[in-house]
Amino acid sequence: MAWMAWTLPTALFFSFIALLLITFTVLAVKFPETRRAGILGMKTTRGDRLFITLLGSAFINLAWLGIVEANQPFALIICLFYAASVFRWV
Repeated sequence: MAWMAWTLPTALFFSFIALLLITFTVLAVKFPETRRAGILGMKTTRGDRLFITLLGSAFINLAWLGIVEANQPFALIICLFYAASVFRWV
């Protein structure tokens, strides 16, 4: 793993993703998931909504880097609002 630049932000990012996956696995075992239809019309589970959130957040951050030349933490705020809306309405 010496080829990867393991900085503190990189380690925190991957640790957070691992923690999310573990948390959602435990939730799925303790509280079985039920599919629900949101505004997109497709039935999704918590895991589906997590995947949509992570994928959308990646695109938001890439667009932020490419279009806006402001600080990256502002993109995190947008991603948090995006995540809350996905888990609420999708």
